[in-house]
Amino acid sequence: MAVQYRWATLGCGVIGHQLAEAMQKLGGNLYSVGNRTYEKGLAFAAEYGIPKVYRTPEEIFADDDVDIVYISTPHNTHIKYLRQALAAGKHVLCEKSITLNAAELAEAVQLAREHHVVLAEAQTIYHMPIYRVLKERMEKGEFGPLRLLQMNFGSYKEYNMKNRFFNRSLAGGAMLDIGVYALSFVRWFMSSCPHEILSQVKYAPTGVDEQASILLKNEQEEMATVILSLHAKQPKRGTISFDKAYIELYEYPRGDKAVITWTEDGRKEEVTARDTADALTYEVRDMEQAVSGAENTMHLDYTVDVMDIMTKIRQDWGMKYPEEK
Repeated sequence: MAVQYRWATLGCGVIGHQLAEAMQKLGGNLYSVGNRTYEKGLAFAAEYGIPKVYRTPEEIFADDDVDIVYISTPHNTHIKYLRQALAAGKHVLCEKSITLNAAELAEAVQLAREHHVVLAEAQTIYHMPIYRVLKERMEKGEFGPLRLLQMNFGSYKEYNMKNRFFNRSLAGGAMLDIGVYALSFVRWFMSSCPHEILSQVKYAPTGVDEQASILLKNEQEEMATVILSLHAKQPKRGTISFDKAYIELYEYPRGDKAVITWTEDGRKEEVTARDTADALTYEVRDMEQAVSGAENTMHLDYTVDVMDIMTKIRQDWGMKYPEEK
């Protein structure tokens, strides 16, 4: 499927480059680019042959020719741009975490409803084909009832307290940066949103969450554990345990392979679906399908559930960002 809509990117970082490459893989190109630094926007446009560059982010929202805006600026700027984009009638695909907290997200969801536009979080887990394959098999009952999920995500970031990972002024911390992946994985497979939530936290010197452990349980008594760290390397591993089998996915944020181990005889089955390298093309295709009205597979309901969980956990810790005080 070729690109059907005119996309603008707000942000020229790593994700901005991946988005531009995804557009070209789909036989199209970004229509325009905006960045807080105009010179970076010019360089980005020159690299990818993008015809239009804005001097300010606000010019994106005022451009009647823009259909969809992809926001990939720091977390704590998202709500500001979401307000402007949605009020201007733009469809928005926003990087994770979509907002700082549940109240901001509720405001954005309401704006999207009022202006009849699609709002979605760019969460790869909801769009990688392997997840749909596994969920279809799970819903057919192949694996039996779901019992447990175990999630790990650990990065080793140098103790530079000025970079975005540890910087309170840039909404740093493990929860919003990497926890959103683990919790989205949990929500994808769980029958309902967890309502029992316990957690522990270790803070970085700046006061953001450097490390966390989380316990979750829903009404069906499906349970999950999540371990996060920004200063201790762990495998990006998700394990889903059922009566008849358990499933392991590595590099799960953009997973394309799973290994199923069957309980009865220990047999291992490898399942593959498409390619990690095409992660953003799947997001773009799904977003365009939602905008067209054909089928909405953006899972904003899961995004809301995950944000509710992350907000409750930070409230339990008493951890706030400057914008929340």
